[in-house]
Amino acid sequence: MKDKTILIVEDDPQNLKLFRDILKHKGYMTIEATDGQQGVEMAKKHKPDLILMDMQLPVMNGLDATTILKQNEITKNIIVVALTANAMPGDKEKILAAGCHDYIAKPVSLREFLKKLAEYLGEKEEVLV
Repeated sequence: MKDKTILIVEDDPQNLKLFRDILKHKGYMTIEATDGQQGVEMAKKHKPDLILMDMQLPVMNGLDATTILKQNEITKNIIVVALTANAMPGDKEKILAAGCHDYIAKPVSLREFLKKLAEYLGEKEEVLV
């Protein structure tokens, strides 16, 4: 079993369940937040190995939450991967400038999603079952 914890910051219940189910099936531990402020608090409290951050969130959007995380001594080294459904010209630059390591467009390709997670976490890519 993998010894990695992933924080999922996602306000859509269906997307949250999808990411949780995929990650748990692959052996990752998950923690969850449904808005940007909660995500910041959970990251500080649990110090996950990776954060999947939706960009369009209530209370505080994903860009602002990531900026706060990257300015905090406790959370600045956590890998943050943006999840976005509305990739417009210039969005990638904004996402990376906020401190995200990368971004994954929704809807996600399961194969690409798992491949990228393995890369981010320094693990060998597994064959999908």
